[in-house]
Amino acid sequence: MITAIVLIKTSVDRIPEIAESIAALDSVSEVFSVTGTYDLIAMVRVARHDDLAEVIPGRISKIQGVEATDTHVAFRTYSQHDLEAAFAIGLDA
Repeated sequence: MITAIVLIKTSVDRIPEIAESIAALDSVSEVFSVTGTYDLIAMVRVARHDDLAEVIPGRISKIQGVEATDTHVAFRTYSQHDLEAAFAIGLDA
């Protein structure tokens, strides 16, 4: 699974509607409304690198009100949740 973090600039008067449209896309797992230079951050998870082109410029960038995107592809994922689950394997509470 390939994870991309997509930083998104939007029309500020439509942030909630744009976030909902992005969140409704199949490969988007979460959308965060944030402070700072960007308005939204989307987590995109796909099976192949080629799929990123379909989702990000092909769908996200075409949503009305999306002004710009900046995409970062994750090399590796580190998660406290994953570590806790791994250590809990075989333990009954």
